[in-house]
Amino acid sequence: NEGNEYFKEKDYGRAVAAYSEGLRRRCGDAELDAVLLANRGAAHFHLGNYRSALNDAIQAKKLKPTHLKAIIRGALCHMELKNFSEAIAWCEEGLQIDSEEKKLVEIRAKADKLKEKELERTFLEIQTDFCPHCQGRAVLGTDLLCERNVKLVLEPSDEEEEVSDGLAEISLDGFHSDSATGAKVHLDADGNLNWPVLFLYPEHEQTDFTVAFHENSRFIDHLMVMFAELPPWDLEKKYLPNNLELYFEDEEREEMYEVNPEHTLLQVLQHERYFVKAGTPTVLVFAKHSPFSKKYFSGKKVHRL
Repeated sequence: NEGNEYFKEKDYGRAVAAYSEGLRRRCGDAELDAVLLANRGAAHFHLGNYRSALNDAIQAKKLKPTHLKAIIRGALCHMELKNFSEAIAWCEEGLQIDSEEKKLVEIRAKADKLKEKELERTFLEIQTDFCPHCQGRAVLGTDLLCERNVKLVLEPSDEEEEVSDGLAEISLDGFHSDSATGAKVHLDADGNLNWPVLFLYPEHEQTDFTVAFHENSRFIDHLMVMFAELPPWDLEKKYLPNNLELYFEDEEREEMYEVNPEHTLLQVLQHERYFVKAGTPTVLVFAKHSPFSKKYFSGKKVHRL
């Protein structure tokens, strides 16, 4: 009730605090918790915290799958984040519950139009060219990368064949993934780069792939969405957003560097020892203090935060 009063007064910061306090009480009433989450998400939305708002909508929908306000909020968050396909999916889910919900019909129509425009937009295509500031062969669009101090390497075959539009197979200690094939970095309407990013989970030989990771998005924001629900392969329930460590590997020196989850993708790409291979940034994800990670890092030089 206190949160609702603050919300009516448009004091969204205090509304978030009040709804959060309600959730901390752990009342055990799933219906009430879903309302608190949906309301807190609405307050976050008005503050412009779209990722936090989306996380609350996801959790509210998990507690109450038919919660239309949470579904509408989630769709709106995806619209603000320019995830038009996801917005459409949320709208379709809500329309299965109420096929005449006007807000969902409106969002769906707008998302369809924006998605179509996005597909028509000219992407920054990965092409091969030599850049004196990058190792070996790099992308054309080198001005965009060099001004960001991002080093990208495309690895041609021994026969110097033309580099494929797709991604090279990624290999890490016998761990392979080709799920990212075909994705490309692209330039959005605001002049920002959106990268395909591959997350590797060596302990379970699993991967996650984000098609468009905005260069100014933080890793923790993506982890909060990706692990809003535990993955089916995490039987020990260790892979929680705040219980994860991220690393990248400097293959030339055979060294590992820990990544600060609060950093943006661009901050990581600008690291002096980060080289983007085959157009796709890659990070390794481990559960903190796990026996597997200790064994994995054994004998390797690891640069920790």
